[in-house]
Parts: sequence; structure tokens; C-alpha cells
Amino acid sequence: MAGGTRRRKQPEYFFDYTLLFVVLFLLGFGLIMIYSTSSYESSLEYNDPAYYFKKQAFSSVLGLVVMIVVSRIPYHFWERFAFPAYFISMILIVLVMTPLGRESHGARRWLYLGMSVQPAEIAKLSMILFLASLVCRMGKSIKSSKGFLTILSVPLPICAMVYLITDNLSSAIIIFGIAFLMLFVASPDYKKFMLLIVAVVGAATLAVYTILQLSESGKLGFRGERILAWLDPEAYASGKGFQTLQALYAIGSGGIFGKGIGQSMQKLGFLPEAQNDMIFSIICEELGLFGAIAVIMLFVLLIWRFMIIANNAADLFGALLVVGVLGHFAIQVILNIAVVTNTLPNTGISLPFISYGGTSVLFLLVEIGLVLSVARGIKFKDVS
Repeated sequence: MAGGTRRRKQPEYFFDYTLLFVVLFLLGFGLIMIYSTSSYESSLEYNDPAYYFKKQAFSSVLGLVVMIVVSRIPYHFWERFAFPAYFISMILIVLVMTPLGRESHGARRWLYLGMSVQPAEIAKLSMILFLASLVCRMGKSIKSSKGFLTILSVPLPICAMVYLITDNLSSAIIIFGIAFLMLFVASPDYKKFMLLIVAVVGAATLAVYTILQLSESGKLGFRGERILAWLDPEAYASGKGFQTLQALYAIGSGGIFGKGIGQSMQKLGFLPEAQNDMIFSIICEELGLFGAIAVIMLFVLLIWRFMIIANNAADLFGALLVVGVLGHFAIQVILNIAVVTNTLPNTGISLPFISYGGTSVLFLLVEIGLVLSVARGIKFKDVS
């Protein structure tokens, strides 16, 4: 170039606007559904039809601010906090048993630290960070049997603590599922994974069979009764099967296009805590099969964007972070819809961005911030 030096082209960085749009849409739709679902109950309990809506809106706005901040920070910055986060999450779970712990609806799962926080949600994010860092440190040794078992054993202490201390089986399952998927991506040894899946399915089948055998003796605990209610909800219509039956009535009454936003009958005191784990049934009732499929497709699009970012991440650490977030969302969506439709036994699992839950939406948005940070590390190739 005559009369001067050629300027070096600055690399162009990728930003996933599709992912951001889907997240914002799900957040907005979730707020609409929370208001529609909870207005009757919150009017009776708090004399304010927008009580749950306001709390969720505050958490959503706070989460969006944190998401933007996290997305602007290079994701390798968080690697130094991976190991401390693992142990801090353990400490927070233990603190639930102290005076800082809070009980709600018969379950002691929250901490009051200026605001209510659910340690299980922190544990999910900590597990993603910790495993992504550990896998990168272990390198090729992860493909050995010792490495495989090491990674699988990492989530077990936290899973056990979440289950035994907070009595939160669903979060324990999700944490282990996240680790399972991250390990599968890092070391796709299909034989080991198939053996593990067969073992888990076999153990679950044996547990159900044992519960059926014990049902005649009447020596069943809370979880055993839930299994029986799952197998025959009508036989437990006044007990553990009540919520499931009401959810199925809501789904069935919605038809193809639903009754319209705000027109649900089941939310009028029939379906307990409809704004929480069972909100998908109200979506089916008010928006019908069409609305339900539309919501599912949005989650499919979200997960697809995660896959695109993971495949194009600048390094293994970034790819594993995204895979961990992908696993969290995918497992939670699948389990929530399976529970609502009685495909799986009833266990408390929220629908991401749509179910009511301040801690949940806040930490889900932090995870989205991490994914956007990884996406920002993707550079467009200069083909000129």
C-alpha cells in the first residue's frame, strides 16, 4: 500500500443474538405465565395479584444485569474460582441446617443471606466450573478407567449432601446428570457409558419392584408413596396423586389451542403451587397443544445454540462450560415435562425461566452469561 502501512484487520468476534433472543423471550413469557397462573392464589394469600410476578421480575432484572456483566468477562477468569466454588457450595449446603436455613412448604432448602438463596442452584453452577477445570487439568488420563471413575466420583459428595441435607432428590439427579454429560463429551467411551446406563436403569427397576412388594406391608416412606402414585394416580387421588391428576386434567382440557391466557380453571385452587413445578400444565390448558409444542421448540432452539457454541469454542475449557450448561437445561426441561405428564414420578423440578423461583432464574442467567462469554471468544475466519 503506497504512502503508508497496511492496517491489520481486527478480528471479528461472534455474538449469538439468536441465543439472547430466545432467553429474553422465555423470560418474558415466563413472567406472563407466572402472573396468569399465580394471580388468584396471591390475591388470596397476599392481597396482591402481582405478588409472585413482582418477585420474579426483580430476580429476572437482577439476573439480566449479572448475565451482561459475566458475558463481558473472559470466561478463563472464572477458572481460578473452580476449586474454591466446589467446596464453598458444600459449606452452603451444610449451613442449611443452621439458623441461617429457611423452611418453605415442608422443605428446608434455602439460606437467608440478605435474600433467600437455594444452595442446590449454586452447587449446579459450581459443578460445571469445577468439572470443566478438572477435565482440562487431567488431560488424556481422563480416558483411563481411573480417570473415568475419578470424574464420576466428583459429584457424588455434593449429590449426597443435597439429597440428605436438603431432601432435594431432583437437584441431586441434575447435578449428577451434568457430570455424566460433561464426562461423555470429554471421553466418549460408549462401552463404559452403556454399562453405567444399564446399571442405573436396572437399579431403578429393582427399586420400583421392591416398593411394589413393600406396598402391601404399608412400610413405605414418602418417596415410595410417590412411586405408587405415579403408577396409579387415581388410586391416590386424595394424597400423593392429587397434584399429578390435576395437572393431567389441565393438560387434557386445553385441547389444540387452549382456553386462552388467564382462562385456566385448574389454577383456581385445584392445582397446588401451579406457578412452580406444574406451570407447564397451565401452559397446556391456556395455550393448548400448540402452545406446549411452541415452548418445547424454543428450548430445542436454545439447546441447539448451545451445541453450536460448544462446537466452535476456542478451547476445551470453554466447550465444557457450554456442555455443562447445556446438560443442566436439557435435563431440567426433560424431567419437568416428564413429571407434569406423569411419564416419571413426581419430584420437584422447575421449568427453566418459566417456573417461579428467584434463585433458579438468577443462576440460570449467570450460566447464560458464561455461554455468551464463550461465544465471544469465537473469532470469524478472515477469508479475504
